[in-house]
Amino acid sequence: MQVTLLGTGDTTGTPTLDCRCDTCEYARKHGIERTRFSVYIQNERTDESLLIDASPDFRRQFEREGVDLPDAIVITHVHFDHLDGLGNVYRLLRDAPVYAANETDPVTGESVAETVDRKYSYLDAIEVQPTAPFEPVRTCGFDVTLVPVDHPPLLCYGVVVEDPETGAKLTLSGDTNYAIPDDSRAAMADPDLLLADGIVPAHLCEGHPAGGDHHDDEGTPRTFGSKHMTREGAIALADDLDAEHTRLVHVAHYYPVDEAFEEPLAVDGERFSL
Repeated sequence: MQVTLLGTGDTTGTPTLDCRCDTCEYARKHGIERTRFSVYIQNERTDESLLIDASPDFRRQFEREGVDLPDAIVITHVHFDHLDGLGNVYRLLRDAPVYAANETDPVTGESVAETVDRKYSYLDAIEVQPTAPFEPVRTCGFDVTLVPVDHPPLLCYGVVVEDPETGAKLTLSGDTNYAIPDDSRAAMADPDLLLADGIVPAHLCEGHPAGGDHHDDEGTPRTFGSKHMTREGAIALADDLDAEHTRLVHVAHYYPVDEAFEEPLAVDGERFSL
């Protein structure tokens, strides 16, 4: 299993357009990118590849990393920075099975699968595959499982990708706060690599209108506001899941520059062999 981090940024990416903060200026000067979130997973045995989330930066990411177009796609939720890159498959792919959860979201009145189908029904290449959470599907030679996480107000899912031949396991937290349900944590546990949402450091919760949540015993917030984990929350999740290796993704440019590129924060283009 070969994993390439195509996009490791949040909804605005780093550097953020028209932003002159120290972190964005440092990224520009040093040629560092955190484009909108997307992960590419190659199965070398079957010569197939799987894309987790379709970033609006789809074209740039694939051109920059020089990877082949995907054979299948998983969509974790319907926020634009994870979904709207699907329009890029037009005239690029002949067929693209898109796996997405089949649970009806009480906020939108439709499942993620139904939203994908509605928004992209004009694209002949897209073949939506409604998928039940916790029920693995076999695609690209991998067993892929959607697991519910907590990203209010919409339904959102983490993803577990396992190679049935080698036992390699990749876990993606999805966009989530720290309050991931126990049954999802059980499915996500013991990964070789965890990609965890760590949008900002915990000390920035002081500036959020909702503050922080899910504090540890020392009072450190593991959730920023209500939707995303802090850096400290993501690291705590890695410990909870007994992850062998962890990279923080969905990273915002709000990290102070002296913290923005420290371990275990990821940047675009990182590659892992599991």
